[in-house]
Amino acid sequence: MRLAGKRALITGGGTGIGRATAELFAREGAAVMVSGRRETELAETVRRVAAGGGRAGLVAGDVSSAVDAERMVRETVTALGGIDVLVNNAGIIVRNASVTSVSLEDWERMLRIDLTGVFLVSRFALLEMLKAGQGGSIVHVSSVAGILGDPKLAPYNAAKGGVNLLTKNMALDYAPHGIRVNAVCPGRIWTPMPISRLKPGDDPQEILARWGKNIPLGRVGTPEDVARAILFLASDESAWITGTWLVVDGGATISHPPIG
Repeated sequence: MRLAGKRALITGGGTGIGRATAELFAREGAAVMVSGRRETELAETVRRVAAGGGRAGLVAGDVSSAVDAERMVRETVTALGGIDVLVNNAGIIVRNASVTSVSLEDWERMLRIDLTGVFLVSRFALLEMLKAGQGGSIVHVSSVAGILGDPKLAPYNAAKGGVNLLTKNMALDYAPHGIRVNAVCPGRIWTPMPISRLKPGDDPQEILARWGKNIPLGRVGTPEDVARAILFLASDESAWITGTWLVVDGGATISHPPIG
């Protein structure tokens, strides 16, 4: 019960890493609020948490909206009695997007959700944590794409690189208040995002095996792999860690150039 008595808000909590984190947090004793744009998926996360004996609620909204971000935090505090942990997981990706090919609309949408969204929800959560005066933990779900470049992922690289340095900035600014800020940087994870790009006739198992060959540990990651890293950074087990980027990629970025 590494999060016993903690109150957590998880953005992008309807699927993938967000859902896995909500379920794990609840098993570890946290009361959880999940947020996102699709209420049906959030409700399924809440149902799964409750089925496991946990406590969860939901608040629908868009992290790129200051009004929605403030409401997510306010409703978390109202429902749970406070906020001790924030997991900034909501995000999108725009592919085939070099600087000269990406539309201005897609560039701005990526930055609004993947970077400004992190800023906004963190801002309102920090204000509540500072008011409570009991410290806290914020974990950003970034990416190895925030550390290394990828072909035709200009807006994603820019957004995640921004998240990584925002992590260090926030860690410095709020350490005197006992608030730790860290990031996880997943590599290739089998979530609804890559699954949605499968073409008719694609064999998911063949794709997983092919991708796994390019990863030293021999397999693609799961949402649960990332959730366990988030749990470590959210819990008191990492009480003397702040401002770090925890790479969760099966060793894919060990080599130079990276494997894959």
